[in-house]
Amino acid sequence: MKKLLEKSCIPCEGGVAPLTKKESESFLSEVEGWEISSNAKQIEKTFVFENFDKAMDFVNMVADSAEFEGHHPDIDIRYNNVKLVLTTHAIGGLSENDFILAAKINSIRL
Repeated sequence: MKKLLEKSCIPCEGGVAPLTKKESESFLSEVEGWEISSNAKQIEKTFVFENFDKAMDFVNMVADSAEFEGHHPDIDIRYNNVKLVLTTHAIGGLSENDFILAAKINSIRL
């Protein structure tokens, strides 16, 4: 399997089934620190930074990566904590795109 970091997100307009929990769990090994929700419809991870400025620098880099990939996370910012949630809204669950973007987010270094 080609590593997620080397892939690009493919636009999803629906019409395909979301990944099963088992399929999602197989991708999880490539995205350290991310967790699958109990209903297996999203993955999430919280990042902690020294301060608000570092958190915002990170969020801006995530935004650039997300825009480049055409796949966007839900972002919750609480001072120096940034919680990211990924799901493919068009299919109501997880797709490979969610794991590709998670891998790219994990590679961001400030």
